[in-house]
Amino acid sequence: MTKKRRTIALLMDYVRGEYQSEVHFGVERAARAHDVNLLFAFGETLARPGSTGAAQNSIYQLIGRETVDGIIVASATLCHHVGVEGMQRFCRSYAPLPVCSIGMAIDGIPSLVVDNALGIELSVAHMVDEHGRRRIAYIGGPADNEEAAVRAATYRRALAARAIPLDGRLFAFGGFSLDSGRAAMREILDRGVEFDAVIAASDNMALGAIEALEARGLRVPRDVLVAGFDDAAIARFTKPSLTTIHQPIKRLGARAVDTIVRMLDGEAVPERSDFPVELTRRESCGCGDQVEAASAPPSAAARREAASLEDARGALARLLEKSVPMPAGSLEGWPGALLSALDEELAGNEGRFLRALEALLDAADREGAVLEHFQGAITLLRDRFRPRPGDLRDGSAAGALERLWHASRIVIGSASVRAEGQRRLDVELASLYLSWSARSFSTCLSLPVLRSMLAEELPRMRFSRVAVSLYDDAQRTTMKPLFLMADGREVEPPPARFPARLLAPGGFLWGPERRSAIALPVAFGDAEKFGVAVLDGGANEMNYDALRLQLGSAIKAAALHWEVVRQVELRERLEQEKVRQESAVAARIQTTLVPAQLEIDGLELCAAMKPAADVGGDYYDVLATRGGGWLGIGDVAGHGLAAGILMLMIQSMVSALARSEPEASPAGILCAVNAAMYENVRSRLRRDEHATLLLLRYERGGRVTFAGAHDDIIVCSARTRRCVCIQSTGVFIGALPAIDAMTRDAEFVLEDGDVLVLYSDGVTEARNAHREQFGLERLCATIEAVQAAPVDAILRRILGEVEGWCPSPDDDITVVVARYHAPR
Repeated sequence: MTKKRRTIALLMDYVRGEYQSEVHFGVERAARAHDVNLLFAFGETLARPGSTGAAQNSIYQLIGRETVDGIIVASATLCHHVGVEGMQRFCRSYAPLPVCSIGMAIDGIPSLVVDNALGIELSVAHMVDEHGRRRIAYIGGPADNEEAAVRAATYRRALAARAIPLDGRLFAFGGFSLDSGRAAMREILDRGVEFDAVIAASDNMALGAIEALEARGLRVPRDVLVAGFDDAAIARFTKPSLTTIHQPIKRLGARAVDTIVRMLDGEAVPERSDFPVELTRRESCGCGDQVEAASAPPSAAARREAASLEDARGALARLLEKSVPMPAGSLEGWPGALLSALDEELAGNEGRFLRALEALLDAADREGAVLEHFQGAITLLRDRFRPRPGDLRDGSAAGALERLWHASRIVIGSASVRAEGQRRLDVELASLYLSWSARSFSTCLSLPVLRSMLAEELPRMRFSRVAVSLYDDAQRTTMKPLFLMADGREVEPPPARFPARLLAPGGFLWGPERRSAIALPVAFGDAEKFGVAVLDGGANEMNYDALRLQLGSAIKAAALHWEVVRQVELRERLEQEKVRQESAVAARIQTTLVPAQLEIDGLELCAAMKPAADVGGDYYDVLATRGGGWLGIGDVAGHGLAAGILMLMIQSMVSALARSEPEASPAGILCAVNAAMYENVRSRLRRDEHATLLLLRYERGGRVTFAGAHDDIIVCSARTRRCVCIQSTGVFIGALPAIDAMTRDAEFVLEDGDVLVLYSDGVTEARNAHREQFGLERLCATIEAVQAAPVDAILRRILGEVEGWCPSPDDDITVVVARYHAPR
């Protein structure tokens, strides 16, 4: 009987981050070496009990003994909000399965951690002892993150050990991201305190800090020295390149697999394993012209130690191995092979060394090594074979060696450029495919159409084995397959339901050959859980997180469209009571879709929609995204149920597109919505309605990008207390099959305290007893009179004035009021 292949799960918050990518790479390589299946499940950072995020994190609850034999938890990526105690509960919830923690020491759980304290000590020592800096600012990670806490505490101790007073104004918290590093640096700069160096607890935060410094006219390293932590790939390619602490992330991932396999074999493993770190000097601290420590030539002591030829060769091989960080177990023995090729070259086999070097670079690239590090290996060899005083080598031999080293550097440089170019091409292709798929998925308005789209798009995105399954009961304990693909082709899913904790239909996940798969939740927002997608692990990392958003949005759009179809059928059944029933249904659609919460970072929001007796199709929406949000407002021509249904279509598609592409062009979304609307209205509903639609993409810094055709945008300035009307230009939605040539983005910038007002024509076209319209001028005067009041007071004033002017309006009235608060 064939022994069942083991399966190990890796739980992590994200798939594309620099740290996450390195961990995943190390785990994947070790899983292959141990011949175990790998299931990579990712959701989001764990949330505190009662917080949002349950839908995205539901994937973690489905991992268990039904599908895996052991679990690796990348604790450093999940712990930001729950701390050590929360991670301890999380890890212990998987008992009795063996669990290993990466990046955080957890009692009772084998844990792999780097020497965070040593890393910060090395950075502080470098800034103070070697560069003479005394005013060192520090950007720490999240307060509940154990690694961040250790690094921050070491920063304080390192200063105290050097008799440097601690200045709290030089400390700010970040979130291990580029944006948080930028914000933390601005916070320190705004305090007006002097500093001459910055140490950040991650490379991303350090790079964000450099951006903030240069935006204030401070150059790195001329004015301020900067160092990070992690040695992420991007740290080598920025300008200036980033001095940082190198931690062996791939080795952590590989050791985690080794640990789980040993536990499964019944072996005892250490409860805690510490990994060393090293300082990598680059341009951001002014050391860019120096050879990095890992690439330094042999010291005099090392030369003395190498008394015999064999000892010298062994010492040189060890130095070569140290010069190029490699994942554990990768390309073992490469220094010896390279030295043997050099021996053959020196014996007269011309070209042997360069051929061996090229083969080594190809293999190293597949193993995720940084090819530029091999320049350090050439430096070591050149130093070892450099003619010494009294050397009997003739000049021609020395010249030949110099030409060999020069050619080797060219080979390494070319290979490095090719490797980075290939990675960039992969990213650009992935971005292109995702752009196409985002529009395709987000305008799929039924599950059969979604299945067809998946069959078309997923092979293009380099997926070959996929299972998308949806929950089949209210308790979400069972699922039914929606879409299955094997060997790049769609297969007919079995009709039977299966336990949700299996993640895919029985027998689909694993087979006779070793496999790696990535499991992600199919969800919309923070609360709506639809199911699970399991995909093979061979695609570009960008695809997985994007698909998580796109699939959830597509399922949501299909559900909303099903509701649209249901409402159309209801209209046919209630034809005899058309006026009363249509008005009730349309009003319910219109008012139900009003956003329950009006929350966007930096905006104080208030809104109201008052359907008329003969209800129309007014629409507004507020969608919060990371770093900003979207505002939308529109009006479907006509009244009654048809207008309400079209408004529902608009809301569902705009919401799906904006959530799947938060940084998309408003004009692009409008064009996509128009194409779908035209097809649905003209071909399916056989009607000719159209709609005004205005979309605004707001950024936290105050920039607003907009497109569409609707009533003017009103901005009441906090400085002048006067209203400015910004005209929206464009064409109606659903009137033409394509509006791309006539739809363009425009933008304006809000200042602190400015009031933004969006409204429907039910406001300005409300008529009094003399048939006079309320008008735009009167609306602006009303806003200016209460510009400084809270937004809800401004909203009440507008509605009160309109109601006083026209007690019985014959059109819907919609008003959105927002006040902008600039970041402090």
